[in-house]
Amino acid sequence: MELPLVVGVDGSDSSLLAVDWAVDEAARQGLALRLVHASRWERYEEVRPSFGAGRPAEEVLAQHIVASCAERAGLRDPEVKVSAEVLPDDPVSALLAAGSDAFALVTGVRGLGRIAGMLLGSVSLAVAARAACPVVVVRGTEHARQGAGGRVVVGVGDPEGSTGAVRFAVREAEARGCGLTAVRAWRTPTVEPVDHMPAVGDDARLREQRASAALDDALCEAEREHPRVEIRRRAVEGPAHRVLLDTTAEADLVVVGARRRQGHFGLQLGRVAHALLHHSECPVAVVPQTV
Repeated sequence: MELPLVVGVDGSDSSLLAVDWAVDEAARQGLALRLVHASRWERYEEVRPSFGAGRPAEEVLAQHIVASCAERAGLRDPEVKVSAEVLPDDPVSALLAAGSDAFALVTGVRGLGRIAGMLLGSVSLAVAARAACPVVVVRGTEHARQGAGGRVVVGVGDPEGSTGAVRFAVREAEARGCGLTAVRAWRTPTVEPVDHMPAVGDDARLREQRASAALDDALCEAEREHPRVEIRRRAVEGPAHRVLLDTTAEADLVVVGARRRQGHFGLQLGRVAHALLHHSECPVAVVPQTV
């Protein structure tokens, strides 16, 4: 039996967009959808969503949020099985607990915080950096959120941190009936060559060949298990975070891995994932990989 897709809701516009995306994703993957609201979110975000002129009690307000979101999900796709609940905890703890038994967690880009210009809300960032399951932050253009580009992108970095990301990305591409582009960045050193070192041009070609070989190694299992998915490879010179950000304008979803080291309890999120979560033009999936 498939685990449910869990989406965090708080009544903000961002979380409503997350609900819409999650309904479509649940339909694609054949999953049940579980809506989760943490009843103490208002205490941390310091503002309540406005559903009317009055200020109902927190319990009433929380029930109203989940009921409204469940109704929205049902109207978007009546075939998706939807459940909704209020958890008596702070939002990060509630979502992390829900993620221990989920196909993936889905959040909006920001909640009801007062800092409207913040690129990514603190809740979404903390969940993406600590969850035991994949986390999708729904951001970017409406074109991307609707899946109009017809392409999933996956960043291939270190082998020990990319396996889960590739597996998640190829499954996404297959469910969407679209292609997958695997991207690996490489860099040319800026130091001047010496007599015993290869020329700059030769070194660049060697580095590009190594990047291409790394892509082949990372994708061989995915190609064997998902032969219907068309997979493209791109070995691109440049900083990894910039290379991947440049792909998001034409992508429906960008997927990256995040290494989770056992015994480390802080935020575990690399530079590439951090940049994408703040600046991507399409939804971002962060897939944990224990190393």
